[in-house]
Amino acid sequence: MGILNQEVESSLESASWIRRMFEEGNRLRQQFGADQVYDFSLGNPHLEPPPEFAQALADLALHPPLGLHRYMPNPGFTDVREAIGDWYGKREGVLVPTEHVVMTCGAAGAINVALRAMLEPGDEVILFVPIFAEYRFYVMHARGTCRMVETTDEFDLDLDRLESAIGPRTRAVLINSPNNPTGRVYPEQTILGLCELLERKSKEIGRAIVLITDEPYRMLTYDGVSVPAVMPHYAATLGISSFSKDLGLAGERIGYLIVHPDFPEAGDLLRGLIFCLRTMGFVNAPAIIQKSVAQVLGASVDVDAYRQNRDLFYPALLSMGLSVCKPDGAFFLFPKTPIADDVAFVKLLQAERVLSVPGTGFGRPGYIRLSYAVDRDVIERSLPQFKKVMRTIAGA
Repeated sequence: MGILNQEVESSLESASWIRRMFEEGNRLRQQFGADQVYDFSLGNPHLEPPPEFAQALADLALHPPLGLHRYMPNPGFTDVREAIGDWYGKREGVLVPTEHVVMTCGAAGAINVALRAMLEPGDEVILFVPIFAEYRFYVMHARGTCRMVETTDEFDLDLDRLESAIGPRTRAVLINSPNNPTGRVYPEQTILGLCELLERKSKEIGRAIVLITDEPYRMLTYDGVSVPAVMPHYAATLGISSFSKDLGLAGERIGYLIVHPDFPEAGDLLRGLIFCLRTMGFVNAPAIIQKSVAQVLGASVDVDAYRQNRDLFYPALLSMGLSVCKPDGAFFLFPKTPIADDVAFVKLLQAERVLSVPGTGFGRPGYIRLSYAVDRDVIERSLPQFKKVMRTIAGA
């Protein structure tokens, strides 16, 4: 009998793909040198935060308000929550009360707190495949059950499959747009259809199916694409996001959770969220970072740098014969592998010091994920390596 409980031990293998490739990258860099390794495995924002954030942080560090570093109300500073509620509400087209805003330790902290507050053991959370791999474990820790629903060939939500998957134990549906790993932004028609379906199915099963929208890449979109608002169309919505990508603050673990102003039993839910925030050990989001981001709402890293990387990488892969959907946002490509075994293809790339993550880790075998949150020259220098692998496959 080992030290780990069986649930955690059995999860470790499937949870380790991204980190395993990241660690392999470190090994290869030590062996061959950093400029000879082409690491597209970890979606780690490489752009530095905008200067407005640096200035806000410096001002707070040099002239902190009295009590800045003490304990605060668990859901966050009131003035920060008010600013974020006003900013988010204007963007979504709803009026968000300050008390409906909870500051969290990143979007991951928000999702974990929400699921723990709502799920009874065995309650189902519907996830759309391919998924951000960690969602499965967030549900596991909240004692819930994942029900996977495949997306379309273009990675849009398949509402017919969703309807078939909804049952009496369905508690929540979690969507991620722009999507990790595909870069897909779900179009407005899809969102409207989703909300109509959830309204109807909620009435059928006799309780609200909660729609959780995870949107850390919301401000990273291209070609005039915008992320459709959800809250005007469905009251049982939790809006979750972070400043990890748009401000380049992944290491600061700062995010927020918005409870729809008309959410059913909102008061009870908010009390539960705050209780879980405290007792799960998050306690509150980091103080000085809360104050800093509240001063720069709407600021962003240079999104065009990500677009330029996409516009270099995407056509290059197409020209080699890889099938890949053009991303609407985020900073990922999710090409179909030229051989059925995606893990084997990842190993072929790895032999040429190109690091990717197999689609198996995202619930969709036969694909790989490539993060283009890297310096442009990494993409440029990697292309001959991709071509070499494709020639090897063609000659096999």
